[in-house]
Amino acid sequence: MTRTPLRIDRAEIRLVRLPLVTPFTISTGTMTEKLFPLLTLYAGGLEGYAEGVMDPLPDYLDETLAGSLSLLRDALLPAVVGQSFANPEALEPLLTPWRGHRMALAMVEMAFWDLWAKSLDLPLQTVLGGNGDAIDVGVSLGIGPIDSTIDRVASHLEQGYKRIKLKIKPGHDIALIRAVRDAFPQARLSLDANSCYTLADSALLARLDDFALDYIEQPLAWNDIHDHATLQHRIRTPICLDESLKSAREARLALMLDATRVINIKVGRSGGYLESKRIHDLARAFDVPVWCGGMLESGIGRAHNIHLSTLPGFTKPGDTSSSSRYFTRDITNERLESVDGRMAVPQGAGIGVTLDRAFLDSVATAPEVFK
Repeated sequence: MTRTPLRIDRAEIRLVRLPLVTPFTISTGTMTEKLFPLLTLYAGGLEGYAEGVMDPLPDYLDETLAGSLSLLRDALLPAVVGQSFANPEALEPLLTPWRGHRMALAMVEMAFWDLWAKSLDLPLQTVLGGNGDAIDVGVSLGIGPIDSTIDRVASHLEQGYKRIKLKIKPGHDIALIRAVRDAFPQARLSLDANSCYTLADSALLARLDDFALDYIEQPLAWNDIHDHATLQHRIRTPICLDESLKSAREARLALMLDATRVINIKVGRSGGYLESKRIHDLARAFDVPVWCGGMLESGIGRAHNIHLSTLPGFTKPGDTSSSSRYFTRDITNERLESVDGRMAVPQGAGIGVTLDRAFLDSVATAPEVFK
């Protein structure tokens, strides 16, 4: 184990394009491929990896791929490369002055966590404070015809997934959940609206109380907490916030207002592990369960999510389902596949997965190097 600070020798960014096995539809549109930046930090012969979860256009949050890449190229990586850091906390002062762009900040911080854990020859979960060799896994199903959705639910329950999350939108909600609940009366079900309703829909959303849902995720505006608090007082179904919680400050406000009774923590959305751990600790103080959301990550981001999910507050199944559900071939050598609704934590130092470099070269741009 080394106690000396890690000096970042260089960094590389590659833009990766992976086609999805099947289109993934939510209330804001349909994805047919995953386009994301892959960051590698180098220090003392070690490599730390992270991927960005920002979209090309601002249809999830207001951050975009182009804006994030600009910040990485012009500010973040020039500030980090050539510098030494004793631990991830030492890196934070270089990242926090920048407003917004939490997904870009997360890329740098997460890659350093991987690098730092490798320098200690420890799994990432160990340095994060997690425990266990596997986590419970749920699955998120995109919008589609009700009949085929029932077939997909049946298939994933047979595979052992611990929770089924259905994407909904106005006009594709009550009839869908009624049909699925009638077909699977004992299944653990939740809904995700991706911000497509308003308070004017309170009466409709209150009808969801009849279906014994685990929670409804982000029913109202992506940047609103107060309306979610109002809605929570009108319905019995627990509200889970996702897009609205980009920091521990926002999480504390939501918890104090009873705007959320479940929290979806996405390390990329939160700016990295330090802020994600703060949200996790706040939620535990309020006795509110958390789970790890997914953004159709490759094996790099998926491995990061699995390690995060070993923290004690992650008591609900996350969106860390099998990579083969999304990609015919992944960019990691290790296959991240769930078995009977459990996902094994990748073994080894850091995030525990390595790059399939030959395949990566076929689906990514040439490395953009920062020295």
